[in-house]
Amino acid sequence: MDLRHNKNFKAGAVITAFMLALIVMGLFWTPYDPNAMSRDKLLPPSFRHLLGTDNFGRDILSRVIEGAGATALIGAATVAIGLAAGLIIGGVTGWYGGWLDEVVMRLNDAVAAFPSILLALVLVALFGGGKYKIIVALGVLFVPSFARIVRTEVARQKSLDYVASARLMGAGDMRILFLHILPNIVPVLLPSVAIGFNNAVLAEASMSYLGVGVPPPDPSLGRMLGEAQTYLAAPWYALSVGAAIVLLVLGFGLLSEGAGGEHGAA
Repeated sequence: MDLRHNKNFKAGAVITAFMLALIVMGLFWTPYDPNAMSRDKLLPPSFRHLLGTDNFGRDILSRVIEGAGATALIGAATVAIGLAAGLIIGGVTGWYGGWLDEVVMRLNDAVAAFPSILLALVLVALFGGGKYKIIVALGVLFVPSFARIVRTEVARQKSLDYVASARLMGAGDMRILFLHILPNIVPVLLPSVAIGFNNAVLAEASMSYLGVGVPPPDPSLGRMLGEAQTYLAAPWYALSVGAAIVLLVLGFGLLSEGAGGEHGAA
């Protein structure tokens, strides 16, 4: 069935396009300076402040837009690091196998055995917080899952006829691996990339919620959610931030489910 007729995929595409439009808009314009404080503290939503203001009088909509951008950047960069390293590690181990495969996969399993959030917190505690250190810490933790998926697919694909044909035509190992096999496993990786993005968004939000993520005053959805819990008399604060996190995760989740279902049906 065509993806255009898949309800999950269409819903995910609409939600993701909406969030991406907000994030891109935030690169050039926000209703107010996200970090500008005022005396208008904890104002409810109005025409002046569509999502109200926070405990420092800052416009919540402006901070949600910029915070969503920061969270999405961390999620995308985390997945990019994990995927790039996973492609290399999984591709080489899956192609050559033997003792190299055993050693690398055991190390891979050892890293994957630790709870990811706990290990990320340890790395950030050792090397300090900040957006880029969080990206590196989470990116390292995403390597094992991508490496195992790639390794399994490469080991399966290398015995297929098109690989044998490439060998007969004189193609070398690296050419076969990176120009023939890896492009063929992209459909298998797409759902994992979407799931990885969602996990990275939730991991960053959790770390910022605990106070070890993006440092203030720069907005982060997780940090804003942590701040909002102190002001339950202003429910619009927590609801606005929580809705942004849900939409980010839900959009990519529905895209993944729709694409995964079509891939399985094919």
